[in-house]
Amino acid sequence: MKKDAASETKLLSTIVDVNLALGGARSPRTGLQRALEILTPLYGVIRASVVLHNVKAGCLKIEASEGLTPEGKKATWKLGEGVTGRVVQTGRPVVVPQIGQEPMFLNRTGPRRTTGKSEVTFICVPIMGKQKALGALNVDLPFVKNRDYKHDVQLFSVVATMFAQALRVTQLVEAERQSLLDENTLLREELKERYDFSHIIGTSGPMRKVFEQISRVASTNTTVLIRGESGTGKELIAHAIHYNSPRVQKPFIKVSCAALPDSLIESELFGYEKGAFTGATARKKGRFELANNGSLFLDEIGDINLSTQVKLLRVLQEREFDRLGGTAPIKVNVRLIAASNADLENAIAAKTFREDLHYRLNVFTIFIPPLRERKTDILLLADSFVERYAIEHGKNIKRISTPAIDMLMSYHWPGNVRELENIIERAILVCDDNVLHGHHLPPSLQTSEASGTIVKTSLSDAVSSYEKDLIQDALKTTRGNRVKAAMLLNSTERILNYKVKKYDIDCRRFR
Repeated sequence: MKKDAASETKLLSTIVDVNLALGGARSPRTGLQRALEILTPLYGVIRASVVLHNVKAGCLKIEASEGLTPEGKKATWKLGEGVTGRVVQTGRPVVVPQIGQEPMFLNRTGPRRTTGKSEVTFICVPIMGKQKALGALNVDLPFVKNRDYKHDVQLFSVVATMFAQALRVTQLVEAERQSLLDENTLLREELKERYDFSHIIGTSGPMRKVFEQISRVASTNTTVLIRGESGTGKELIAHAIHYNSPRVQKPFIKVSCAALPDSLIESELFGYEKGAFTGATARKKGRFELANNGSLFLDEIGDINLSTQVKLLRVLQEREFDRLGGTAPIKVNVRLIAASNADLENAIAAKTFREDLHYRLNVFTIFIPPLRERKTDILLLADSFVERYAIEHGKNIKRISTPAIDMLMSYHWPGNVRELENIIERAILVCDDNVLHGHHLPPSLQTSEASGTIVKTSLSDAVSSYEKDLIQDALKTTRGNRVKAAMLLNSTERILNYKVKKYDIDCRRFR
């Protein structure tokens, strides 16, 4: 009875030690190796090994071992080959009391440290997965007559079960890690596709020049300064530069300098140490550290205060900075892309922007033209926004009417592309037809004197203008066919011809 109690205590102690070894290891191999080292002295094990099924290699390989020679550790088996191969294939344990009397025993791991093969007992138990064996635990014990093999098999089966659990956890973690890596790769590819500069809409001369500049600078590590009015798409250009650069697999960090108060901008960019100021309860990395080996986009850089400009200048010159409250300089490798809608030259003259910082930023400058200077791109952009927001809001809008196009082309667009996008989305929301008409556009495009689209006029002139718009829209729908256009307007061809002549409409432009 005392012997049984001692045996149970020893078993429980072994389980605890093996569990700690497996749980505290940095890798599965390290955990298995430590577990074998625990088993060897406790149970008189001559040598032991963990053999796992390598699916890619199509064979069984030794993952961890104790007591094997370097040559023995290289042993492999095919599934079903020898005692080990059969145990993995069938999922059932095998005991060989005397290996010298077992013809299936291949002895691939080399000679034992005994006087003869007959003096060794070999026990092989499967390491079971959910449906099949992941591998096997091989143990050599000294041959003892009348040994309780059932007890030994139970002991090593318990250990093998613990090995299996550790391996399954590792597989789940690795599968999750691979899934995250695959998802990350997919998202990066989607971002690269989304921000490919060939997808930036524009065929006008000024935009072709911008595309040429992006293609030249994207593949380098040069600092880029993007200039242009608000709403011209400076952030889109910054994305295009990063996602077409060698740093595409590294972080792209964005900072809106105008959105951060002066008291926070420095800590956001450079981070801070614990205790640097009231409320700094832990160390925080700044945006420069987060963007290391990648790109940092500083939007509206003209709004940075002078004290922060000094530190920013140091980063650009020395490639290092100090956290707030820190003493050791931090080296970074960051490509800086800056943007500003402000007149930096006037800011330099007013002493609100450092001239030496401007020199460091102004290495390669890209000027984004305002929308009013790229009129030929308005229709392309508008059609793109119609397609996007029609899908997003579940509308079946196919095109923009000719009068609405004329209104878009006549407007001066103080808000640039951003304003155009917002106007098209609003028009999509209020449109219940499959054509976006002029009355779907906001009043600023219809009645504002600032827009230049409609001037003060008499009632008869306004009616004539509306009538002309309807006829032009019908002719566009019918591709210049007057008969079909008359039917569409519930009129006759004779009346339509009269109106076409009256309003001097060129039907050929609609074909």
